[in-house]
Amino acid sequence: MKTESELNEGILKITMVIKQRFPELLKYLNEMPVTIPNSAHPEINMKALADYYDSLDALVKDYALSHKKEGK
Repeated sequence: MKTESELNEGILKITMVIKQRFPELLKYLNEMPVTIPNSAHPEINMKALADYYDSLDALVKDYALSHKKEGK
C-alpha cells in the first residue's frame, strides 16, 4: 500500500498530466464523486486519497485509450 505522501505525489502528477496533455478533462475534476464531500467536515484519510488517485488514474487511462483510437 502506498503512503499518504506517495498518494499525494501521484495525485499531483496525474493532475499535471491532465493539465498538460488533456486540458479538456479539467472540467470533470470538480465533478468527480470522490471529490464531493458528503459531510460538513469530511475526513481526508488514506482510503479517500487512494480512491481519488484511482479515479484520476482511470480517467486519464480511459481517455488516453479512446483518444488514441479516435486519432488513428
